[in-house]
Amino acid sequence: MTDLYAVYGASGCGRSLMPVARAQLKRAGIKAEIVFIDDGLSAEAIINSHRAMNYEAFKKITAATKYVLIAIANSQVREKISIQLEQDAIELWSVQADNAVLMDEVEIAAGAALSPFVSITSNIKIGKCFHANLYSYVEHDCVIGDYVTFAPGVKCNGNIHIEDHAYIGSGAVIKQGTPDQPLVIGKGAVVGMGAVVTKSVPPGVTVIGNPARILEKK
Repeated sequence: MTDLYAVYGASGCGRSLMPVARAQLKRAGIKAEIVFIDDGLSAEAIINSHRAMNYEAFKKITAATKYVLIAIANSQVREKISIQLEQDAIELWSVQADNAVLMDEVEIAAGAALSPFVSITSNIKIGKCFHANLYSYVEHDCVIGDYVTFAPGVKCNGNIHIEDHAYIGSGAVIKQGTPDQPLVIGKGAVVGMGAVVTKSVPPGVTVIGNPARILEKK
């Protein structure tokens, strides 16, 4: 009996990560099928040459061990699915592009998706189901919580703490903190596309612009 691997989500995020996942298995010399899971499907389909099915159909397949990468941008949905996988004794799968760079003393929890050209430098701790999109980086001495999402081109400089469920938009720049006073992005905060963050961001707010400021709800 062989293992079975899956990418959960067959929209843009999942279709972008499938080649990364495929290449990772090839590098490791693992000959196993990778399927898409998409709960919008009522019947099995073929998407980008891979079988695609809903979660209930995936659960019915017999395999030695099942591994799932959750390729869904919404962090709340990622958390909900990860809890379901744990309940069903299905392993979270971490996927990393072959040209992603990880340096010294990097700790990343299960379920990470590191896209091509991502750099994670040294002395960094990252929680579960982290998404780092194309060309994003995390510099030294950063602590990142669970279910954090980096859109493409995020520049996360040193001594930054990012709390659970934060979303950092494309091209955003987060100014470096200091060891005694790290810059903090609060839980569930959203940093808008291209924002330049020069000071800590409270939980649950959206910041935009240069320098980043809180987007007030009208």
